Amino acid sequence: MNVWQCIVCGFIYDEALGLPDEGIAPGTAWEDVQHDWFCPECQAGKTDFIMELI
Repeated sequence: MNVWQCIVCGFIYDEALGLPDEGIAPGTAWEDVQHDWFCPECQAGKTDFIMELI
């Protein structure tokens, strides 16, 4: 599982945790998140996220 970070605000999307409040189940891979999903903190698009090495 990977971790993705918004380059605009620093919000973290952890594939292992998902975002249940946003309707994204734990274990959902980044590529499986809806293409039109937006960062819940700053409304940036998926293209504004980078994979973080952990």
